[in-house]
Amino acid sequence: MSTEKTEYTPVQGGPPPPFSPGMAAYPPAYDMNMPGPNMLMGPAPGGLPFPPPTAFAPGVPGAFGIATNPQGGYGVNPSFSPYSPPVQGPNDNFNNDVYPNQDDPPAFHENQTFDFGLDNKTIRRAFIRKVFLVLTAQLLVTFAFVAVFTFVEEVKRFVLVNAWTYLVSYAVFFVSVCVISCCGNVRRRHPWNLVALSVLTLSMSYMVGMIASFHETDSVIMAVGITAVVCFTVVIFSLQTKYDFTSCHGVLFVCLIVLIFFGILCIFIRDRILHIVYAGLGALLFTCFLAVDTQLLLGNKELALSPEEYVFAALTLYTDIINIFLYILAIIGRARGG
Repeated sequence: MSTEKTEYTPVQGGPPPPFSPGMAAYPPAYDMNMPGPNMLMGPAPGGLPFPPPTAFAPGVPGAFGIATNPQGGYGVNPSFSPYSPPVQGPNDNFNNDVYPNQDDPPAFHENQTFDFGLDNKTIRRAFIRKVFLVLTAQLLVTFAFVAVFTFVEEVKRFVLVNAWTYLVSYAVFFVSVCVISCCGNVRRRHPWNLVALSVLTLSMSYMVGMIASFHETDSVIMAVGITAVVCFTVVIFSLQTKYDFTSCHGVLFVCLIVLIFFGILCIFIRDRILHIVYAGLGALLFTCFLAVDTQLLLGNKELALSPEEYVFAALTLYTDIINIFLYILAIIGRARGG
């Protein structure tokens, strides 16, 4: 005696048939751990298992295997498994969302909601504060040396007798500049970056103090005052102007090469007017360098320094200010016949 297996056929049009007695209106939520039809209330009268969820209410065509009936009703598409994802057909598109978004996303450069690494204002401001603190410490040490070499007569006599110390300090300064400028691992690694910068500052301070000892005291004081006014004015102007000085960095470098050859020429030509012109051009050139390096520090122009390069930034500003001071001191000394 054989039993014939009853097949579940899709509904042909119209609303779904009424529920059989004892059948739940809606099955429990679908779950992987849900017991089978023989474990929960047994099979429905007639020997049929619980029908799939999509047979009880109209759904979105294409979802859970539901296909549109040409007669207007919904039925189960036997080619789909009951819980298979929708498959895109040749005439289907998935752009018809329930809540369509018709606005295109904003362009990347116009999106102001993101604030990345180097453009973060908080990081940039902390970087600027750190650079100016280091620069202030360097200038205090240097002009303390200048004051000692200018006002203490014993130090002046020591310098006159031991001129070789100037050459030693110049060699130390040259080596430390090369190390900081060319070795990125040294200038970014703490505390070796501060050690190298300290050695450079001490050697440069000794050189500047020794040069100042050969000038009169009032000439040194005038040069310090003029340097302070010029540097403060240039820094404030660089902070406020919209003009991008960083684009002129290449031109200034070429002018520096020309100035070096001009200085070599002045060594062999002993003329006071020529030396005054040379010192004036040098002061003007390093004033422009100070404006460029200040804008590189700010980071709001075409070129900018990384916040990790605070030692290099302090070094560039320090050498600019010291060179302006030395050239102004040379102008005053030559003009007064020194």
